[in-house]
Amino acid sequence: MNLKSYITGAALGAVMSATAAFHGALAADDTIKVGVLHSLSGTMAISETTLKDAMLMLIDEQNKKGGLLGKKLEAVVVDPASDWPLFAEKARELIEKDKVAAVFGCWTSSSRKSVLPVFEELNSILFYPVQYEGEESSRNIFYTGAAPNQQAIPAVDYLMEKEGVKRFVLEGTDYVYPRTTNKILEAYLIAKGIPKEDIIINYTPFGFSDWQTEVSKIKEFGAAGKKTAVVSTINGDANVPFYKELGNQGVKATDIPVVAFSVGEEELAGLDTKPLVGHLAAWNYFESVESPANKKFIKEWHAFTKNDKRVTNDPMEAAYIGFNAWVKAVQAAGTTDTDKVLDTIIGTTVPNLSGGYATVMPNHHITKPVLIGEIQGNGQFEIVQQTPAVVGDEWSDYLPDSKDLISDWRKPMNCGNFNVATGKCGGKGS
Repeated sequence: MNLKSYITGAALGAVMSATAAFHGALAADDTIKVGVLHSLSGTMAISETTLKDAMLMLIDEQNKKGGLLGKKLEAVVVDPASDWPLFAEKARELIEKDKVAAVFGCWTSSSRKSVLPVFEELNSILFYPVQYEGEESSRNIFYTGAAPNQQAIPAVDYLMEKEGVKRFVLEGTDYVYPRTTNKILEAYLIAKGIPKEDIIINYTPFGFSDWQTEVSKIKEFGAAGKKTAVVSTINGDANVPFYKELGNQGVKATDIPVVAFSVGEEELAGLDTKPLVGHLAAWNYFESVESPANKKFIKEWHAFTKNDKRVTNDPMEAAYIGFNAWVKAVQAAGTTDTDKVLDTIIGTTVPNLSGGYATVMPNHHITKPVLIGEIQGNGQFEIVQQTPAVVGDEWSDYLPDSKDLISDWRKPMNCGNFNVATGKCGGKGS
């Protein structure tokens, strides 16, 4: 090959490479990437794998409607493996390497707190679909699960008013959500006239399985002559041996009812629920909700998973609300740009699955009804109480350090912890 031919060939190769790169960029630009950040292994996989599947279904359905802004949505799924520091690493990877437009994920508050500084530093958006302890508000996070006033406080109100409970066992997994929630509940119960000696608080590690001694203590505490209940913030696969041991020791709902904040249809699917009939859970959605929207959702879920036995649950509904709110906000903004989406999403209203609507509020929480359900023999819940929609309260009225704080991410306030007593913003709010 002569020099001229070599140069011409090299030039042609360069042009072809550039053309291929250009078309590759166009192909990449034809999709909007969406991050899915849920544990598919480890102690939280029992709960989080379903949320991964739910997100894939929602993305698939949106693509069937034509995608978003004329582009297809592409799910980027990662497995942080129930390892809280790994959540932050995977979140950074999704935002910096995969260039996702938004992330849907996390379950435990430990995982959410691990990723929070990453989302704030890189100015991306996380939709968090699980009930949590409050005492946080970030510009870059939307809390589509329940705050304590949308789950924990109405649950203990139900126990006191409907079940006549006078003594409380606050039983939780040893991490952020149970500890902060129980701090709020203890203050609330004392304010309601429950003596401190009638409240005991206990924590066990993630994945705890040897419940014999702990359940014996609950029985002993409940034998003092006052109606006793367990308020459970046990998370993940530790719930399976906990409920089995309740059954083994004959702890019936008529004697010591348990109300759970992290047990739904998915967790009950692996249990013999007959000994658990009458125990309670507090959520904002149950699969047993009667509404056309819920029937449609369940039908689509069964078709997508090709399994009529796959159940739905509350965090799935929160993911559904968060995803649809994001889609609507992106359509209104005409872009997936974080700042523009943050401006348009507040006030966005989308249907929930119980026949009503959820609105994204200025504090980045949403409006939700509160449902109390009784476990049935078939692993479903009979709804025994439902409230109108409640606005999520990010800062508890029952803790001295937060009772004067509010969050409003609209301009000009743009503050996560504005102190109404001093008239000053304390910082980011997280």
